[in-house]
Amino acid sequence: MHSPRFPAAADPGEETYGQSGRADEYGTDVEIYIKALTTTIHADTPTGAPAGLHDLLEQLGLERHEYPTGEPLYIWHTVPDHLGAEEQKHLANRAIPALLLAGYTVNCDPEVFDEALYQQAVHRLQPRAARPAPQQPAPASSPSRPAPARRTP
Repeated sequence: MHSPRFPAAADPGEETYGQSGRADEYGTDVEIYIKALTTTIHADTPTGAPAGLHDLLEQLGLERHEYPTGEPLYIWHTVPDHLGAEEQKHLANRAIPALLLAGYTVNCDPEVFDEALYQQAVHRLQPRAARPAPQQPAPASSPSRPAPARRTP
């Protein structure tokens, strides 16, 4: 299982509906980032992503959007706007381990990623996971270190 990756540089440009998004550009399954000039956390998936990925993102609490409606050329997910800024960040970080455990590749912008929130989510998944929990992610310049073992009574 892999840890989330961090993009080399965030693209500050606006996305164009009907064309490829960040996940297509970076070759990942999910790109989590704050859309330029907004406070909205997006989870971008590649063109033609499997329905199971979209379903999982919805199960994890993200809202699905399609453009144009009825004939989706572009599908993306956002963290619900009704949540406060901190809860939005929590939801995005809690989604990462579940996506990784399901076998998807995830890039998370450093502006969104919070290691402590990620580790909390990893620990919550451990008792339910049949496989070992994902390793603690590290910035590209830091060596990776394993997550501490969680003991249950």
